[in-house]
Amino acid sequence: MKQSQKLWSREELILAANLYCKLPFGRLHRNNPEIIHLAQLINRTPSSVAYKLVNFASLDPSLQSRGIKGAQNTSKLDKEIWNEFYHNWDTLSYESEKLRAHFEHSTVEEINNINNTELPREGKVREQLVKVRVNQSFFRRTVLAAYNSTCCITGLQISSLLIAGHIRPWGIDESNRLNPSNGIAINSLHDKAFEAGLLTITPDYKIKVSPSLKEQIKDKEIVQEYFLKYDQKGIILPSKFLPDKEFLAYHNSERFIS
Repeated sequence: MKQSQKLWSREELILAANLYCKLPFGRLHRNNPEIIHLAQLINRTPSSVAYKLVNFASLDPSLQSRGIKGAQNTSKLDKEIWNEFYHNWDTLSYESEKLRAHFEHSTVEEINNINNTELPREGKVREQLVKVRVNQSFFRRTVLAAYNSTCCITGLQISSLLIAGHIRPWGIDESNRLNPSNGIAINSLHDKAFEAGLLTITPDYKIKVSPSLKEQIKDKEIVQEYFLKYDQKGIILPSKFLPDKEFLAYHNSERFIS
């Protein structure tokens, strides 16, 4: 049996789903170095890995809503793994990173660039800190990949200046802390304004600026340049993991200063 015809194992599919989350939709091709690397780790061809990622794309509701079908011959196990990720981000994000570290013959700390000197040597506190940092890294990479490292407000494409912001705050919705549909790629200034309720994104993906900013007399030109010129404009939409409309409705009604 050829490599591309081998039945996929559960572990291989978890690694593929992990990579699907981290790659922009336009980079799901066999020449992508990250796809080539995963293919080498699991002894498959880059073409077979790329095709599996496109299988996952066919299960992504955000792509389905845009009429993007992906590959059509997904297996029962493909669907099971996808559903495990999609409905249990907190667990599968971390477990998939630990599995990737195992295949890399490394540690989850090393593959996520976590400095061991900043952690306790051992014990439950260390495990909890590592899990939080790994999950935060996974969330950031997944959200930025969905937006192709582009701020949804301004179009800024400097990754170091972008934040994977939460729509429903980290502290009030534990079950959706790592859900990429609860994330937006946004620059740090507008992220602060979003957190403070000075701007919001409506369920139809329009930017809405708070009247309290519109009424600013001091620094009027700066407010116009950095905020008011975006009012009522559409955000730059991600290629996958669209912001959940219920989360946006929550931000509009509960966080936005109207």
